[in-house]
Amino acid sequence: MNDVPTALVADDEPLLRGALIHQLSQVWPELEIVAEARNGREAVEQFEVHHPDVCFLDVHMPGISGIEAARLIGDRAHLVFVTAYDQYAVQAFAEGVLDYLVKPIEIERLRATTLRLKTRMDTVAPVTNTDALLKQLAVQLRQDSAPASLRWIRAQVGSVLRLIPVEDVDYLRADTKYTLIAWRDDTGKPAEALIRTPLRELASQLDAEQFIQVHRSYVVNFRAVDHVVRGEYETASIHLKHRSETVPVSRSYLHLFRQM
Repeated sequence: MNDVPTALVADDEPLLRGALIHQLSQVWPELEIVAEARNGREAVEQFEVHHPDVCFLDVHMPGISGIEAARLIGDRAHLVFVTAYDQYAVQAFAEGVLDYLVKPIEIERLRATTLRLKTRMDTVAPVTNTDALLKQLAVQLRQDSAPASLRWIRAQVGSVLRLIPVEDVDYLRADTKYTLIAWRDDTGKPAEALIRTPLRELASQLDAEQFIQVHRSYVVNFRAVDHVVRGEYETASIHLKHRSETVPVSRSYLHLFRQM
């Protein structure tokens, strides 16, 4: 191992990749990020060039998944998987052989993971004989894919029952037992609808790679974000591409946008 520990971070979502890199700089400042990757194939290519000590691999990436990339990297690096779906972590890491992080990544969980990595890097080589486990997980991942995400939201708009495509939703806001859906209609104009479903229940059905909680009362579509403006007291506001209003970011979620 080099005197300065090195790492590769692979995630197809730039915001989440940047957020993890920023969090790592907080909990492990001596770690040098020598490579970033947008998919599994690029992760393997970057690994062969830089040979980092640690690889942080998103499980769900286009083309080659993080698990399949890990099989190709093998025991040449310490592996940490990042996933929005906890069921893939249970089977693989119950014995603590490999490590994982669940999105959104909590800073204390990341701190604990880095402490384990430091201990392993000081005392042992990367874990060996994991190919059978990773092969089994790769098969499971291909069979199950991700849990089916919500594609349409039913909402009463005036006297009309609308089926709102999830990709047209800019953000969701909690309103007591209801949720306000801020979306764009067929002409691209901003529209709103109130549905009788709590935000917590609705958010659990959305694609965790596209929709992220940024405030206790708000979930935002990453693809609708134009830019983020820092505010006072470790807060921020999100400016959207298609709307004039802004979405608040509370202190607990500000790390997701520090690289912007």
